[in-house]
Amino acid sequence: MKKIKKAALQNLGCKVNAYETKAMQQMLEEAGYEIVPFQEEADVYVVNTCTVTNIADKKSRQMLHRARRNNPDSIIVAAGCYVQTADQELLKNGTVDILIGNNRKNDLISMIKEFEAKNSMVMDYEDINEGSREYEKLHLTQATENTRAFIKVQDGCNQFCSYCIIPYARGRVRSRKADDVVEEIKALSAKGYQEFVLTGIHLSSYGMDTGDDLVHLIREVHKVPGVSRIRLGSLEPMAVTEEFAKALSGLKKFCPHFHLSLQSGCDSTLRRMNRHYTTKDYAMRCELLRKYFAHPAITTDIIVGFPGETEEEFLQTERFIEQVRFAEMHIFKYSKRKGTRAAGMDGQVPEEIKHRRSARLIELGKRLSAEYRESFLGLEAEVLLEEPMEYQGENYYTGYTKEYMKIAVKTDKNMSNQRIFGKIAGRFIEDIHLMVEFSDVLY
Repeated sequence: MKKIKKAALQNLGCKVNAYETKAMQQMLEEAGYEIVPFQEEADVYVVNTCTVTNIADKKSRQMLHRARRNNPDSIIVAAGCYVQTADQELLKNGTVDILIGNNRKNDLISMIKEFEAKNSMVMDYEDINEGSREYEKLHLTQATENTRAFIKVQDGCNQFCSYCIIPYARGRVRSRKADDVVEEIKALSAKGYQEFVLTGIHLSSYGMDTGDDLVHLIREVHKVPGVSRIRLGSLEPMAVTEEFAKALSGLKKFCPHFHLSLQSGCDSTLRRMNRHYTTKDYAMRCELLRKYFAHPAITTDIIVGFPGETEEEFLQTERFIEQVRFAEMHIFKYSKRKGTRAAGMDGQVPEEIKHRRSARLIELGKRLSAEYRESFLGLEAEVLLEEPMEYQGENYYTGYTKEYMKIAVKTDKNMSNQRIFGKIAGRFIEDIHLMVEFSDVLY
């Protein structure tokens, strides 16, 4: 009887990486591998690496070494962004057997077979900025969550923000054809998935290389039977135009949850970051969203302690955040990334100052987030339920509104994958999630 080989995968980084890791897992399953947890002994280990920060590089190396310790005789595969930026380091390292670059993950099974045949290192990567500009076709037949599926529709970035290495790791903008996206979503919808999150490395650039555009793609997905919700990944602020906001507001399946990357609320800092907008531009985009949507969730990323950031520049950011009033913020302390322009800038901010500024904005973010959620009390909302939880001896099902606000519904029934409507009322039952009870439930 032929022994069934085992494979383990580890994903590092963003939602795009997670999509690609799941696609590689499906390739291994289709090739007859049994998938096991990464900490267990396996015949093949695949690490889909990340390189967004120096810490991400370190973690990528650690996972590859951990795989080798788990089974010294296994085949170790390094895939993705760290391969693109640190191939020579990996070649010298001696831990890895197979190197797979971005735009080459479809070759995973053939590369494993090649390694088994010749028992020597196999490499399949190119200069991502000079090589193929075609979008790599990957498909999911099963998602990782019960109700929600993340769908990669775009790769690459042309922005070259001064702190970011990703354009060098992912290459130029490449868009997936709309009909290919729709076919994948149709198949997943038929299996019961109701909510689809369109993601990409620079989602706002979707279609600039093919003559398509993001609104057209969303409209095509909107037509798919069984799709209840369409959500977007991170957007550049300048993607939000009056035409864009008006078009999306007319699509009942579209979720008014907009993650608009800000990074700084100070114009001089934005210029050093090579961000292509001003705070006035950004505020105008938020006003447009609030014009066309009743309670849009506007969320963002902020970097504190960027090189040259003075105390006054930080205070400008703080005041701008108060002005915009975000539903949620992700606060990051600037981390020097080798290979970027910002790494060589004067005025590197000491860690203790970055820590203080970060803590201050985190507290501000918590207050604004609580105020946003409280504004929904007494309003009607739709919730797509996902999983059970217990709180103080009571049974609940939790799920999300279209604004991605987590809600708990008291029930003794199995309500997974159900959409319900009702009035948000009552109290916050967990500070961490700011979940609220749901009353007047209409099944």
